[in-house]
Amino acid sequence: MGSEMAMKVIARIRNDFSGKFGIPRQSGVVPELKGQIVFEPEYRNADALRGIEGFDYLWLIWQFSEAVREQWSPTVRPPILGGNTRVGVFATRSPFRPNALGLSSVRLEKAELHTPEGPVLHIAGADLMNGTPILDIKPYLAYADSHPDAAQGFRGDGWQRSLQVDFPAELLAKIPQAQQAGLLGILKNDPRPAYHHDPERVYVLPFGRREISFRVQDRRLVVLGAEEVQ
Repeated sequence: MGSEMAMKVIARIRNDFSGKFGIPRQSGVVPELKGQIVFEPEYRNADALRGIEGFDYLWLIWQFSEAVREQWSPTVRPPILGGNTRVGVFATRSPFRPNALGLSSVRLEKAELHTPEGPVLHIAGADLMNGTPILDIKPYLAYADSHPDAAQGFRGDGWQRSLQVDFPAELLAKIPQAQQAGLLGILKNDPRPAYHHDPERVYVLPFGRREISFRVQDRRLVVLGAEEVQ
């Protein structure tokens, strides 16, 4: 048996993340985030999606396309542990792994099987950057895939950095209404690296056609600007 296997990109995600900063740390953390799965020309066949509308959630198998590298390390430093503690790569969801593969559970909101771009899946809650290559799609099965009482190791109870968001009305009005709930969810879940605590630092989050600048102090995130990207 060979040690390598060729894989094909079947689709790509389309959303408002032009960069990695601000992308939720896990799928489903910001359920308001919208996106679309657009298939590559070779796979624009509605028959391949027959019956998919009967499922509420899907598994996406995808590539960390911005983290592909020749070498790999057996240990990584998860941000949730402060970025200083090393644990085994296979005990994490780090992008820096031998095959740079990601796994995400997303909500299927609608399946359009006949568009000018072929079939398009409308999804919510994804943790992928715009253009990320998708290698496979599978239905989520609650009876087999859900284990609510499972131990979560060093991750404990998950991400607990909820912030109060102060987004001035005149700035929020610059954001298309369809994007507002997703953006507010990202900010509420604290997009900063886990080990950043400087209250004077100004962060800039690219989102759609805007750059959202903000500062965080005492669990309160204040939006300072929402400038259009030129």
